[in-house]
Amino acid sequence: MVRAVGSGDRKAVAAAAVTVVLWASAFVFIRAAGEDFSPGALALGRLSTGAIALVAILIVTGEGLPARAAWRGILISGVLWFGVYMVALNWGEQYVDAGTAAMVISIGPVLIAVLSGLVLGEGFPARLMVGIAVSFIGAVVVGLSNSGGGRSAILGVVLCLVAAATWAISVVAQKPALAHASALQVTTGGCVIGTIACLPFTSQLVREAAHAPVSSTLSLVYLGVFPTALAFTAWAYALARTTAGKMGVTTYAVPALVVLMAWIALDEVPALLAIIGGLLCLSGVAITRSRPRRPKDAAAQDVVTAV
Repeated sequence: MVRAVGSGDRKAVAAAAVTVVLWASAFVFIRAAGEDFSPGALALGRLSTGAIALVAILIVTGEGLPARAAWRGILISGVLWFGVYMVALNWGEQYVDAGTAAMVISIGPVLIAVLSGLVLGEGFPARLMVGIAVSFIGAVVVGLSNSGGGRSAILGVVLCLVAAATWAISVVAQKPALAHASALQVTTGGCVIGTIACLPFTSQLVREAAHAPVSSTLSLVYLGVFPTALAFTAWAYALARTTAGKMGVTTYAVPALVVLMAWIALDEVPALLAIIGGLLCLSGVAITRSRPRRPKDAAAQDVVTAV
């Protein structure tokens, strides 16, 4: 039965909306900063900036360290999502445009559904399996749309798929941690761990920052403060108040926003085949979230609401 929307729901929806907009902007700023920063250096710069902001907020609020029970999820998400994900995404966007990268990443919610079925015992309904197949076909189509770039373009799509997989694993690991720690604690811990994981790129960051133009440096700082510190905290806040699958749904708007932002800021629009592939990705995800038709008399008793 569908329920009415309460104030807590509205706050979760607002937090999810903030996340979607800021994450969409991240694809554009990564593309811009990637002209002057290598993937690892950009990830370290972004994470260290975000970690400084988050630790400062944590100290001011006096929340302290998260409970021991939360650290398993924090460690997994810190290494995979804040670390591996960001390096893979930065690297991938050196070979494919921002819109295409966002479309491939949109497979993440399907993977979240799969892992939720395996880890949380939610099962594998037929609609889920069909949706997975459609989404992966879409990813292949996106890769073919970049065939003019040869192996480099295919590598970019593969790297974005790696990013999507690490994101999915991290969300499933992060969800239980939010039962023992606040959104700020979980995000701060993950960001600090991700920063530590990326420390091997320190020399690259120092060298490249010394020669990077102010615009690229500001893009790096923006990525650390807004799409990382603010958006990841907003995501964790919303995730703590709903299911992982429903949170995945909120990211479906990201590819469309990225295409719009990239067109405005970078004057780049994915090829028609990439758009078709992206629509297939989104269609597959939509299939996984659809429900069987219900009798009219039963459906009439439901109250439509926002998630």
